[in-house]
Amino acid sequence: MQWNLGEKAVLASAALIALGTVAGGYLLGDGLKRAKAADRSVTVRGLAEKDVTADLATWSISYSATGFDLPTVRSEIDANSRELRAYFEGLGFKPEELKPTGAGVNQWLNNGVSTITVTQRMLLRTTDIARAQKAVAQQFDLVRRGVTLQEGSGMRYSFTKLNDIKPQMVAAATRDARAAAEQFAKDSGAGVGGIKSATQGYFSIDARDGEGGEGGSDTPYKKVRVVTTVDFYLR
Repeated sequence: MQWNLGEKAVLASAALIALGTVAGGYLLGDGLKRAKAADRSVTVRGLAEKDVTADLATWSISYSATGFDLPTVRSEIDANSRELRAYFEGLGFKPEELKPTGAGVNQWLNNGVSTITVTQRMLLRTTDIARAQKAVAQQFDLVRRGVTLQEGSGMRYSFTKLNDIKPQMVAAATRDARAAAEQFAKDSGAGVGGIKSATQGYFSIDARDGEGGEGGSDTPYKKVRVVTTVDFYLR
């Protein structure tokens, strides 16, 4: 069969197109396969905990006196304030660590008799945690001195150096997450690559031994905790 030049050119072009389609299809398929492999990942959580000791103690102290005329009641409050200062100075606190934060006066009629109550509020603020614990342990001495603390007067212990330990705790949580990912990968016959994405949870500070008020505020011994969520590539 004789082919003219035009027909030969058409056949050659068709062959090239077919070859290009096959090659393109292979490259596309291989690319999709590699993209799918690169998209394989596992999401795990990592935990880090650290025991710390509070570095700040604050004691909000309220006490009151009741009587029938303001000068007498005020005099009793002044005497209580002197005893309070003497108590803390006797324990070795500096005078500036105890400061007044406010006062209130309440007056009412009781069977036609005017009755007055004066409430004084003081705040102890110190970084000497051991001394603060001693002050709380011996606070009954205030009663012997004639100072009766109102309900709600209590020592609060705070840890203020969280930013100092955040980096190392996040790193520890990330290591814990990678260990979990490696175990998962081992069980599934894969390997762990780099981090695809990560989310840091919030830091919580609670009582170390599971006791204490909100956030373990009434104990100086605390536990800092953070959970991170990390998405690792698998290979």
